[in-house]
Amino acid sequence: MSAASRPRAPVDATVDLDVDVDAEATPTSATTASESDASAAAQLAQHFETLFSAEGDPWRYRTRWYERRKRALTLACLPMARYAQAFEPACAIGELSAALAGRCDRLLSTDGSAAAVAIARERLADCVNVQVERATMPAHWPNERFDLIVLSEFGYYLESDALAGVIDRSARSLMPGGTILACHWRHAEGDYRRLGDEVHRLMQDGFTRQHGLTRLSRHEEADFLIEVWSDDARPVSQREGLPS
Repeated sequence: MSAASRPRAPVDATVDLDVDVDAEATPTSATTASESDASAAAQLAQHFETLFSAEGDPWRYRTRWYERRKRALTLACLPMARYAQAFEPACAIGELSAALAGRCDRLLSTDGSAAAVAIARERLADCVNVQVERATMPAHWPNERFDLIVLSEFGYYLESDALAGVIDRSARSLMPGGTILACHWRHAEGDYRRLGDEVHRLMQDGFTRQHGLTRLSRHEEADFLIEVWSDDARPVSQREGLPS
């Protein structure tokens, strides 16, 4: 799908990714990522390019009950019914993006794989509030602020510095009262740099100790973790004005 026919957000659709997203994803002098970050990100992007080009949906996001149930739980863990500006880096083929689209006025979804982005754009063609761009993280983190950031199933692929960069940029990009949600598989895989539990331990430390956020919830199963952080520590009942 060409850039001209790509679905665009109805309002404020400008995205500053510090990069030509249709060019090869290589940091420019304007980015703050280190050269090692960029090299690791490029290798990661190639890894997923091969996967998505060969199989389209290598994790069966569309057909597995496990994936559909996990998306439903992910949405249920969000403390707000609606978000104005959401960001989902590493969106893969856009299945979670499609689920999030109904809860967001505007959603920016990115992935480092051109093949995944092409599939996601086709999947989300009818979602006029969703914009899909090619970008590697954290090198091309958007110069915007969001009230929802979803970090799903990619922290274990990142080098330590890159994961720390994602954690830092997530916290610094969060609007007051906003939500960060993370979800990761807990079992070992051959291409992981660390387990999902370690990813969430580092996120909990970064978001709470370094950035002063509060963990609102933690959903733990044998297969995956979902955790939610915000600078608004109120439970959903207080946000809704329910008597305590």
